[in-house]
Amino acid sequence: MDMASVSLTFSSSIVPSPIPQPKFTKTHNNPTRPKASTFRITHCAISSPVVKKKHWKQGEFPGFSQSEGSTRRGPIKKIKQKNDRKNNAKAWVNTVTEALAERVDKKQWLQALEVFDMLREQSFYQPKEGTYMKLIVLLGKSRQPHRAHQLFTTMIEEGCDPTPELYTAVLAAYCRSNMIDEAFSILDEMKNHPLCQPDVFTYSTLIKVCIDAFKFELVELLYEEMAQRGVVPNTVTQNIVLNGYGKAGMFDQMEKVLSSMLQSTDCKPDVWTMNTIIGVFGNMGQIDMMEKWYEKFRNFGIEPETRSFNILIGSYGKKRMYDKMSSVMEYMRKLQFPWTTSTYNNVIEAFAVAGDDKNMEYTFNQMRSEGMRADTSTICCLINGFANAGLFHKVISTVHLAAKLEVPVNTAFYNAVLSACAKAEDLMEMERVFTRMKDNQSPPDDTTYSIMIEAYRKEGMNDKIYYLEQEKQTMITADDKTASQPEDEIFS
Repeated sequence: MDMASVSLTFSSSIVPSPIPQPKFTKTHNNPTRPKASTFRITHCAISSPVVKKKHWKQGEFPGFSQSEGSTRRGPIKKIKQKNDRKNNAKAWVNTVTEALAERVDKKQWLQALEVFDMLREQSFYQPKEGTYMKLIVLLGKSRQPHRAHQLFTTMIEEGCDPTPELYTAVLAAYCRSNMIDEAFSILDEMKNHPLCQPDVFTYSTLIKVCIDAFKFELVELLYEEMAQRGVVPNTVTQNIVLNGYGKAGMFDQMEKVLSSMLQSTDCKPDVWTMNTIIGVFGNMGQIDMMEKWYEKFRNFGIEPETRSFNILIGSYGKKRMYDKMSSVMEYMRKLQFPWTTSTYNNVIEAFAVAGDDKNMEYTFNQMRSEGMRADTSTICCLINGFANAGLFHKVISTVHLAAKLEVPVNTAFYNAVLSACAKAEDLMEMERVFTRMKDNQSPPDDTTYSIMIEAYRKEGMNDKIYYLEQEKQTMITADDKTASQPEDEIFS
């Protein structure tokens, strides 16, 4: 079935649900006063206690008499009215806080900012560093570094003191978007702040983005700066460098770092070191070297964990060594290691690459039957697998399933759908998906443009390629200007 006959219209499914607006309810005691606000997400019903009337004898209670016909409320009524107002205020605070936490947990950054903006407008609002930290980390993971930086600035303006951890979170947001220059600017700010000096976690974050960009000269400079400032690299730092050298094929340097770790008393190799090394060789398809180093680490006394087995499963799957893949999974069961979402994702990906839709679907169904929650990687693998098998109608159903399961959609998700459209040679649908991607605040990346440019090139659409390249350049320029936007614009 081709994509021309079935449209990937997900305007009805993959669209963020609007934030519920405050809703007002009437209280029992005072129908004339303003109605207390509640949030539709969680209903907090507050009922008033029943107060029995006491019939006082004349002269026994001089302050109030039933026979006087006075409209003035008694003390009990006033206390109850005050308590009701206090309880309603607490209900509002709890509800909006729960709504914010829910948006953060679901990685819905735009909706989270809307709820947070609503919270900031309330009279009871008090800025908290923990709330800002969660939002900054979420924005960083969602490839929204400028918004993360602006939120950090807003936090300081509201009277919160910056900390090394908050600064590092903003730096990490830029690193996740490969904005190295901006990340180094944050480092300079930290060095100029007496109470927010960079620590080993700050430097490790910067080293990772430099490693990923193969800027090894910057890594050396960062190591020198760490030595000058008395910041000692830890095992995490060394593991990052090991991974970088391995990906770059610099195996001599990789072994040199590993040897220094074995001789060190502070940076001994751990299970993450094992995972790094076997992952490097596994991703390169060097199965023999992967198995060799796996045994070496076992001889060092380092025991594998779930992630170690997941790396082995993924590596065997990519080479279509299904017998060994199954053996590792059985071995995990024997040792009572749980199969995780990553375990299933590796198996699903292996069948997806091969275009084996039957085994892929069987694995996915087994995953769901065991109560495992699908994530964005799961959906991307399914979309790629169905596209490779030419089952484009199942690509559409998978997109709808992602919306039903409330799986967070991001750039990787849209890239998978765009790739499926390109494989189906449905360029019109590909363009609609690309528009939806931008409307949904998922920024296109290099992979996005590569997929679309290659699709246009196959059809000889040079004018489309030209406009797409111009748009890419425009978006890069606009992104550079975002940091200077006022707060009301950047949060709109």
